[in-house]
Amino acid sequence: MPTTTTAVHARTRIQSVDLLRGLVMIVMALDHVRDFFYLGACCGDPSNPATTTVALYLTRFVTHFCAPVFVLLAGTSAYLWGASRQRTRGQLSRFLATRGLWLIAIEITVVRFAILFNLDYTQQFLQVIWAIGWSMIALAALVFLPRGAIVTFAIVTIAGHNLLDGIGPTPFQSIVRGPGSLDAGDWLWSIVHVPNPPIIYPLVPWIGVMALGFALGPVIRRDEGSRRRALLTIGTAMAIAFIGIRALNGYGDPSPWSPQRSTVFTALSFLNTTKYPPSLSFLLMTLGPALVLLALVDRARGPVVRFVTTYGRVPFFYYVLHFYLIHALALAAAALTGFDIDRFRTFPFFFPPEYGFSLPVVYLIWIGVVLALYVPCRWFANVKARRTEAWLSYL
Repeated sequence: MPTTTTAVHARTRIQSVDLLRGLVMIVMALDHVRDFFYLGACCGDPSNPATTTVALYLTRFVTHFCAPVFVLLAGTSAYLWGASRQRTRGQLSRFLATRGLWLIAIEITVVRFAILFNLDYTQQFLQVIWAIGWSMIALAALVFLPRGAIVTFAIVTIAGHNLLDGIGPTPFQSIVRGPGSLDAGDWLWSIVHVPNPPIIYPLVPWIGVMALGFALGPVIRRDEGSRRRALLTIGTAMAIAFIGIRALNGYGDPSPWSPQRSTVFTALSFLNTTKYPPSLSFLLMTLGPALVLLALVDRARGPVVRFVTTYGRVPFFYYVLHFYLIHALALAAAALTGFDIDRFRTFPFFFPPEYGFSLPVVYLIWIGVVLALYVPCRWFANVKARRTEAWLSYL
């Protein structure tokens, strides 16, 4: 019998990983449907406890889990890819480097067109696929280090990057003062740590999150009982750490929480952590519960599980497709409600402020988008399962 630490599943994919990834992909579509369809989405912050409603806040809050889990599991999947056929570190490194460059190219071309629907490629919004691409390139170098060194790098990056908060330009300064307000050094630092359009996702600490996911790979490959115990322990510890660090209201997030008009809204302020870039509190708040959930769904079975897992097996395919569908539907909605659709060939932040629908309508559109993508995702998942061409690993 194999030992707890060395047992390996015969299958190359681990269903619980695909299930959690599928769940966050489904929830992610809710955030993007809200961007493209909610009345006033261009003009307000749904996470601001002083101005939001509970329903709108929770609609935004639940989607906070998507990017961290997506990036974490991308690192885990990289480890599983390398381990599935006992590939060498060199083979894994080459794959990560080339796939990272491929993702960056797709972000600035295919994904960018899906979001903006125009051909002015001087307009860019470098988001999560950009960050994943560069994180893979960084991981291509990190894989040659011992696992302990990778874990140390991940923890230091995630836990320590808020020490950098006071360095460089003000976040989103280029929006307030115009694109000419930043010099070359400012832009370099924005790539690293401070969001300023077109850079929405600076690379730190996302590189650390992917490295953490890679380091979790051996845990994911343990036998079911050992894996569940380890994930529950790690996830619970991270969630408790979030509560403790956030309660101190000091280090861990540049935006402190404060008492609000009611206990409920004070709780919302407590949970309103910084995503751009993701603070230590934000990552503990999202990744801790996500790892607990990953442990709890390890034994999940049934038709709902198979439905959700389908999306998790083809996350990149789903990601690209869902943006094209959502933006196309937004153009149709704009035309049907009397707007000039040329005003919608841009980022949704710049849509007319009088355009949009209520939150219940947003939820209905979201459900429709997810259901519409099921058949193509199932088809492509089956293609990937049947065929072994190397290029399919890039999609």
